[in-house]
Amino acid sequence: MAGKRRQFGRVRKLPSGRYQARYVGPDGLLRPAPETFRTKKDADDWLADKQTEMRRGDWHDPDAGKVPFGEYAAAWIKERELTTTTRQLYGSLLRHHLEPTFGALNVAEISPPLVRRWRADKLAGGTGPTTVAKAYALLRAIMGTAVADLLIRRNPCTIKGASTVHTPERPTATVQEVYALAEAIQPRYRVLVLMAGFLGLRWGELIGLHRRDVDLEHGAVRVRRAVAELNNGQREIKAPKSAAGKRTVAIPAAIISEIRVHLELYAERGADGRVFVGAKGATPRRNHFNRLWRKACSDAGIKGLHFHDLRHTGNTLAASTGASTRELMARMGHSTARAALIYQHASADRDRLIADAVSGLVNKARKKIRKSKKKQDRKPKGHEGDTAG
Repeated sequence: MAGKRRQFGRVRKLPSGRYQARYVGPDGLLRPAPETFRTKKDADDWLADKQTEMRRGDWHDPDAGKVPFGEYAAAWIKERELTTTTRQLYGSLLRHHLEPTFGALNVAEISPPLVRRWRADKLAGGTGPTTVAKAYALLRAIMGTAVADLLIRRNPCTIKGASTVHTPERPTATVQEVYALAEAIQPRYRVLVLMAGFLGLRWGELIGLHRRDVDLEHGAVRVRRAVAELNNGQREIKAPKSAAGKRTVAIPAAIISEIRVHLELYAERGADGRVFVGAKGATPRRNHFNRLWRKACSDAGIKGLHFHDLRHTGNTLAASTGASTRELMARMGHSTARAALIYQHASADRDRLIADAVSGLVNKARKKIRKSKKKQDRKPKGHEGDTAG
């Protein structure tokens, strides 16, 4: 049956009795509806929607998303300016967690129900929640770019909170525990422990320090670089995690003399000499140090403490001094207030002690008031000899 001409698009009845709708898109190509319709009105309504999209400039090429996800995702990673460690992480997440499900699909075929099912299957299959959250965050970022590239209209990653990594609260070492660990570790790493615990520096920042970065006269450490260990065992010297990571951190006076002794005994000579080196003169490797760390924890009788937890100690101590959010951000090397606010929350214990002390003073004052009031109540009311007038 010949199609009936109309102002926008065409509708024709098929031998099956269903209706097919077609229109010419802004690109000049004939665009059929992806499915047929039960009634002519349904076909007309679909064409009306397409005409409205074109008038609003909201029309989307239905063929644009016919790009394999695996191919698009690989290009997405390749085109971004990423650190080597981040590139390796994204590549691993893509290969092991995204490509098996989405790799052969076109970008436009990835739907919210499919993403929800993938995430549920991952969690049910034993993949760690942190890994699933990171893989989901990567998928959402890639699909967000696909929206910007006009390959799809909407991002199919719509699960609220799915990219949030829920990590259990880590322990914070006390000052006494930091010193106990410094005593228990090999002597050449004593100051490494003290600087991690009281300056809050990261592992990579500490082992990346050179002599010229440590200014004992002014009591400060300049963080200019970090050492990252790659999956292939190689190490990469890179800038800190963010612009805020390049910073100067004041050294507590209590450990300056210990740092001075360390520089004399263990650091490389010369302004560019490394502050921390192993017994054989190499930059310490994390896996080797972790063995020493576990032994030190055992010898000190401290369980479940990671080396990175010392950074929490340093930042919590800084927060307990009453430092402002901006001051904590500068010391920690963070570009956002989120982490600083965590440590300010941790220092609420100190505020509770203050509040308890204030409460004690208030209670003491109230007791005095009550005693004074009782004395007043015991006195006779009126004066002897008074008569009614």
